[in-house]
Amino acid sequence: MADGEPKVFADTVAPRLLGGLADEMIRYHREQGEHIILAGTRAVTTVRARYAEQRLGRHVQYVILGAGLDTFAYRADGGIAVFEVDHPATQEWKKGLLKAAAIAVPRQVAFAPADLAVERPLRRLLDAGFDAARPALVSWLGVSYYLTRDAVAATLAELGRLAPGSEIVMDYALPDGMRDAEGDAYARIAEQIVAERGEPYASHFAPDEINALLSDHGFEVDQNVSLRDAVPTPMWRRTDSLRPFDCFRLVSATISG
Repeated sequence: MADGEPKVFADTVAPRLLGGLADEMIRYHREQGEHIILAGTRAVTTVRARYAEQRLGRHVQYVILGAGLDTFAYRADGGIAVFEVDHPATQEWKKGLLKAAAIAVPRQVAFAPADLAVERPLRRLLDAGFDAARPALVSWLGVSYYLTRDAVAATLAELGRLAPGSEIVMDYALPDGMRDAEGDAYARIAEQIVAERGEPYASHFAPDEINALLSDHGFEVDQNVSLRDAVPTPMWRRTDSLRPFDCFRLVSATISG
């Protein structure tokens, strides 16, 4: 709502979910939105949401690891089972926002509380009604760089046990020397901000490292792309401040039969 056309991604539920805070945030982004952190964050979040949701296709189960304030389940038509996995405290906060906004939780939505830094998600998913015999799409966005390499590997090992045909979409942070100039500028500021908030970045990966890690755990990589290449080229023919930059990458991979 802070950017012009073409829209990379439209979230019709988020303003309701955030209530009065939404107006404040939208106004701030409209007034200060050219700042590299604000514009960069909008680019990252809109591109990765569009990229993940467009891969749902034939899947009837959608697992959102680190769901946060993701609103897919409250925008969807009801034909897919959605499992939101997140820290228990974060889930309770979100439930409170949903209740305050009078947004009903659809019957096909299940909450699976888990601390991904120390817990593996599969048991929690099974407890929430997940069908391990059927393929699923797993989105794991905005999370991996807050976890150590060992924690990322452990989660991928767990997800590698899903049914053949299951897919994962995840983003990851590039290391020094692999970002472009704008990506470096974004990373310097963003990493300082999150560290000051007590959640420093804990891992960075080169594309070939992520590809190898996924392969080690039973996945075949379909795409490993930059923000620029994750959406159609016309999305970047713009007159506003939204621009692609190379600091994060998106990767999609499938468990082979």
